[in-house]
This record gives sequence, structure tokens and C-alpha cells, in this order.
Amino acid sequence: MFKAIFFDLSGVLYDGTQVIPGAIAAINRAQQSHLQVRFVTNTSRMTGQKVLLGLQTMGFALDAGQLFSAPIAAKALALANNWRPYCLVHRNLKQEFADIDQENPDAVIIGDAERDFCYEKLDYAFQLCRAGAPLIGIGRNRYFKLDGKLHLDAGPFITAIEYAASVTAIIMGKPSAAFFNQVAASAGVENNEILMVGDDVFGDIEGALKSGMHACLVRTGKYQSGDETLVSGKFSCVDSVVQAVELALG
Repeated sequence: MFKAIFFDLSGVLYDGTQVIPGAIAAINRAQQSHLQVRFVTNTSRMTGQKVLLGLQTMGFALDAGQLFSAPIAAKALALANNWRPYCLVHRNLKQEFADIDQENPDAVIIGDAERDFCYEKLDYAFQLCRAGAPLIGIGRNRYFKLDGKLHLDAGPFITAIEYAASVTAIIMGKPSAAFFNQVAASAGVENNEILMVGDDVFGDIEGALKSGMHACLVRTGKYQSGDETLVSGKFSCVDSVVQAVELALG
């Protein structure tokens, strides 16, 4: 029997600005059950506060303690190590890091910087990493879905800096086992008692499986036909989050 269920956000609960049919009722059912419920996201175009407010405005019932975002985890890591990060992040996320000293940077944080992924800024990140600065990635997603299309996410750019600077990034977000373990600890359950629900077969499903969790791929959001064949390991594949919650509740 599962004791906890973790939900990805975009593509699982909503698609763009539209709530996926049945998602609100499914979350309410999970919240009212015996399951520990958590929401985990690599979303790096909004602050944690805006993500929470957006979900609540859509009609989802959750509190701040149930939401875990990769940007917040990356910031916490920088603060814990007294790093002064060069933040190559989306303009909407800059305020999340505004209270951290970023003068004379000795670390690099990369998220979905959108148009800021230009040669000059990527090259500066490369120079810092070559000089010994640790590289922190806000997730390692390959792509995301927006306005009905797939777009490059931060993962390819993080990988480029790793390759060029001969470094290994610290990934704060999915599919990092450390990130999944952090969320599991908050729920007070063992990893093998958790069902992770997501639309990203790599970040959500493969990441959860490698962390010792169970996983359920939903055929919504960024899901593409055949995704279920791209990773090894046993996991479920259902049409929507409604069926995923039914699976978790048995």
C-alpha cells in the first residue's frame, strides 16, 4: 500500500492556463485520504510563492509546506555553503535570489534562462566553472511544453557547461535523488512507499525509479507517444492524474 503520492505540476495538474479535467477533484481525493501529498516541480520561471498562489487560484487545495521547487532547493544549497552565485535564471525568478550576495561570484546557478541563454552569459558561466566554481542546476529537464509546443529547457545548457568545463553539476530538482529524498523525508515515509506521478518520462519517472520510488506516467502534458519505452524499469502509464490517484488508493 502506498503511503504518499507526489505530483508534478505542469502537464499533470494543468496544461498552460487550463486545469486538466478531473485534476482538482483528484487532488482533493488524495488530500482527504491516508496519503501524504507533495507537489514537486522544476518550474524555474516563477518563484515558489507565485507557483503556490497560481495553484490555489486554479482551485487546488494545498499549503506551502507541501510544495517543493527546484529553485528554492538551489537557493538553500547556496546559502548553506555561503556561495555567491552567478545566477543564469529566468527574469521572473531573479527576485527569488535577490537577497543572496552575488558580487564576485564563486558558484554558478543555471535554470531556464530563456533568452538569457546567449553566448556571452554561457561563456561567463563556463569561465567561472573552469576556475573552480561549483555548478548548480535547477533541474535537468530536456524540454518543456508551452503553448502546445515543446521547447528547450535548462538541461541541455547545464550539460554543455559540464562538458566544456569538465565539471559535474549538482542538480537541485528532478531527476536528482537528493531532491526526491528531501521530499520523501518531509513526508516521513520510505521511498518504496511513494508513487510519483508525472508527464516527463526522464525527470519524473526515471528519476523516481532510480530513487527507489514507484512511478506513474500520465498521457497528458509533454507526454509523447512511445515515451513509456524510453526508460527501463517497471512503472504504470495511465491517461490522467485521475487514474493515477485511483492507482495510489488501490
